[in-house]
Amino acid sequence: MSKLSRRFLLQASVSAIGMALLGIEQSVWGQISTTPLLMQGKQSLYQKVITRPGAVLSPDPSMEKATPLEGFKIFYVYQRHQNDQKIDDWIQVGSNAQGKIEGWIPADKVIDWRHTMVGAFTNPAGRNRALFLKTEQDQRQLITDPQSGQKAEELRKAALAGNPGPVVALEPETFVDITHNFYLLPILEAQQIERENGPPMRLLHVISAPSQTAKVDASPANLRNFKASLVFVMDTTLSMEPYIQQTQNAVRSIVDSIKNTAVKDNFRFGLVAYRDSLKDNPKLEYETKVYAKPDFNQPIDSINSAIASVHDASVSSKSFDEDAIAGIKTALDEIDWNSSAGRYLVLVTDAGAREANDPHSITGLGIEEIRQLAEAKGVAVFIVHLLTPAGKKNNDHQKATKQYKTLSQFGTAGSLYFPVQGGTPEEFAKVIRTLSTSLLQQVANTTGRPIAGLNPENKKEDKETENKIKVVSEAMRLAYMGKEEKTSIPDVVSSYTTDRDLADPMKKSLEVRVLLTRNQLSDLAQALQIILKTGLAGRTEPQTFFTQLRSAFAAAARDPSKIIQSQKIGAMLGEYLQDLPYKSDIMNISERDWLAMGAIAQKTVLNNVESRLRLYQEYESQPDLWVHLGGITDPGEAVYPVPLEALP
Repeated sequence: MSKLSRRFLLQASVSAIGMALLGIEQSVWGQISTTPLLMQGKQSLYQKVITRPGAVLSPDPSMEKATPLEGFKIFYVYQRHQNDQKIDDWIQVGSNAQGKIEGWIPADKVIDWRHTMVGAFTNPAGRNRALFLKTEQDQRQLITDPQSGQKAEELRKAALAGNPGPVVALEPETFVDITHNFYLLPILEAQQIERENGPPMRLLHVISAPSQTAKVDASPANLRNFKASLVFVMDTTLSMEPYIQQTQNAVRSIVDSIKNTAVKDNFRFGLVAYRDSLKDNPKLEYETKVYAKPDFNQPIDSINSAIASVHDASVSSKSFDEDAIAGIKTALDEIDWNSSAGRYLVLVTDAGAREANDPHSITGLGIEEIRQLAEAKGVAVFIVHLLTPAGKKNNDHQKATKQYKTLSQFGTAGSLYFPVQGGTPEEFAKVIRTLSTSLLQQVANTTGRPIAGLNPENKKEDKETENKIKVVSEAMRLAYMGKEEKTSIPDVVSSYTTDRDLADPMKKSLEVRVLLTRNQLSDLAQALQIILKTGLAGRTEPQTFFTQLRSAFAAAARDPSKIIQSQKIGAMLGEYLQDLPYKSDIMNISERDWLAMGAIAQKTVLNNVESRLRLYQEYESQPDLWVHLGGITDPGEAVYPVPLEALP
């Protein structure tokens, strides 16, 4: 196999990877006969290795009874056997941290994995394919080159033309979502590289599995199976009736346009309504309500009768802001998104969203947390924000705009935020029609079933909308084709890459994530609960916060003396967070910092802790996010690649 024909494998052999990934103490299934070796200088992190091609497994440190072992398996290290030169020549390994010994492997056939960082490709729509180079020096020179984008494009073209040079592999053309189609791209080391000609980038040393370039079946017959769902999440509080009617009209018009065409089998609508907490006003009737789910087993025009009864509330809510996050969460939870490759959610509102720290919040989730949940589902969130005079009078526009631009971030498309100036029903009708027909047109184009006369008028703002939708739709198409692609398990290869598109560093090509087991995420949640409880209890006497925090953590720690000596909160949360390349809101807070920041800043920290805690609870409650590795069936040992941005 030539180097040119290699590309990175995105389908991990789950049955070939048996491990518990981090050194946090976990529940014991039975009596433990021994424990793995600790990493040097660590109190709770165990040594782990990844096997190289040609590895063998033996019952003792010799080749006498050795049997072949495939590459890319991950083990805990229990013993190291040294030769006369005091060099490791064999290591004893186990498949978990509970003493399940598998045998011995030659030391030169493994790679030490000092942590559990993994890479996760972002959707390649709208950016360049990532390059994987032979050496660290090759990658460092490319990152720091004043013409790094141009140099990267030259290397990419040369590799595709049969002259790979320093290029070991290219990122696949299609996209496989790690959340829905698990794979492993272990990161052995991550460095932050400062650049004179742009923002800093991460230089990543990774190992992965290369394979022959697989041919994607992009035939019209295959693409005709692409299905898409467009779910409206409607604010149905008092005064929203004209916008509800315009949405109903837009849906009815689009259904009439396609109900007699072939694309009618590829597109469905849904609608979820939301108001506000019934605890504040029971006369609101409901907090959230699902009026219609996208159902490909029903005729497309069945949506019209399903949403005909949607109406606005007869009474006012407690405040101008409503619980948009509750509406989105209901849509994420109750819609079967797995039935669609195109997953589009359109929020329609004239008000800001209640944040996690709002006492009237139904979910306790914030903007960033609900964005993470939508991303985990592969759902693109569009926001249609009605800039009404009432919103201006309540000084709501600026805050709400900031919220919704953050919530609607989607890959290289940027923010999927569409403000309606003046907030009139007439202007809203134009926006919702443009948005809906543009999404439908992209589905028609993907399936090879174009619809004549569907395109909206050729206006500048419409073109801007269409350009963003093209990127989103291309991302959905690439994810669909990536899922359809078949791959096989080859050998391991080591290479170097970066986490950003060198031609446009604002576009992320690779996310750094951390594999956590369910038990480990539970431990992290318990740690945050201790911080939250201690912080709330000590608000009247903030000077006692650190003393109480150390005592609470020391009570459950393996080495209480280490906790008592802790100068920062991060030292109490666990060693596995300390070496990760991310900026933490709370890890670096010292006792002096805590006292100096004051009551308002302290409350903000505790609010962030609480919203992260809610996010972890949501992760834990969704079984389809978790992957069982190595045949382990215990629910607590399932893993999920948690984004660095979701850590505390």
